[in-house]
Amino acid sequence: MRPLRYSINLTLDGCCDHRAIVPYEAMHRHHTENIARADALLFGRTTYRMMEEAWRPPAPPGPRPDWTEPFARTIDAAKKYVVSSTLEQVDWNAELVRGDLAEAVRRLKAEPGDGLFTGGVMLPMALAELGLIDEYEFVVHPRIAGHGPTLFAGLSKYVDLRPVGRTEFESGAVATRYVPKR
Repeated sequence: MRPLRYSINLTLDGCCDHRAIVPYEAMHRHHTENIARADALLFGRTTYRMMEEAWRPPAPPGPRPDWTEPFARTIDAAKKYVVSSTLEQVDWNAELVRGDLAEAVRRLKAEPGDGLFTGGVMLPMALAELGLIDEYEFVVHPRIAGHGPTLFAGLSKYVDLRPVGRTEFESGAVATRYVPKR
């Protein structure tokens, strides 16, 4: 069974709005490696659209640092599954996932391979409720945003975690990986 890994950037006060995070090369390299470890990406509608707008070739107008190109190539090439009841179709190497979320994700996890990778806010909340996330990574940036959104607001039950890894970046950000205590 391939694991489902989740990673997200957030500020010290828990804001997970991507606009509150200052991008830098080491962070992009880290997330490129995360995506490259997966056989496919699992996104909700909002995250899929945001990633497609930012990273689908050709590059969007405006300057983009050269160090973002490995991430752009990696996410562009990745197989993507998009959970949505409102989108009629997807492309960009993507396939819609409909119906019972738990059943669909269990089916994807049962396929052979190295793993699935997810990001975002709403879909991971549903996946956490279902106990389907096998590894959580929180990349905490040394910034206080003073606004939301925050992670897992409204989660109906505790998810107890055990730390399994930690990476510190020159920026002061810290990536900590956890697995659920089972």
